[in-house]
Amino acid sequence: MSNILAIHSSLSSENSISNQLVDQAVAALQQNAPHSQVVLRDLAISSIPHLDADALSGIRGEPSSEAQAAARALSEELVSELKAADVLVIGAPMYNFGIPTSLKAWFDYVLHPGITFQYSSAGPKGLLTGKRAIVVLSRGGFFSDGPARSMDSQEPHLRTLLWFMGITDVTFILAERLASGAQAQEAALSSAARQISQTVENLKAAA
Repeated sequence: MSNILAIHSSLSSENSISNQLVDQAVAALQQNAPHSQVVLRDLAISSIPHLDADALSGIRGEPSSEAQAAARALSEELVSELKAADVLVIGAPMYNFGIPTSLKAWFDYVLHPGITFQYSSAGPKGLLTGKRAIVVLSRGGFFSDGPARSMDSQEPHLRTLLWFMGITDVTFILAERLASGAQAQEAALSSAARQISQTVENLKAAA
């Protein structure tokens, strides 16, 4: 049995392509492991407060106020979900060349010193090793190659955040050119579906 944590971060709700692809990935994982436990965290429905002084103090130190204690409790709840997951499935649409602020807020609360990472004389060390991640990237344009590649602060940022917690087995599923008309969108969705199928097959073979 495996535990799956799925993250929706799109603001587009049921019209979101990244949400749909996350759901496809979760369904494919469940088909291979029918008794998997799934936790879905929809950041558009259950929003996470953006990092402020109280949240930073509550997460990084000993809470000394109700606001700091609330931030610490939320951090512990989110970290608990993440630590329990064997597979993390994240949906991340590109907003202004980067990730949604809701997803950044989620990372701000799960990047907890001494629990998900720590510093040593050798540098930072991620503490959540042994997990696998599937990250769905949806984009209106084409950023995976060519002149626009340097403008992509979406994939590099996510790869760094996951690496910082020790999650290095990461597969990125790309759905690009979604703003280039119906035909391009259909091709992008078909490509993403194939990528999901292949990724799940690879995970099954490696299990």
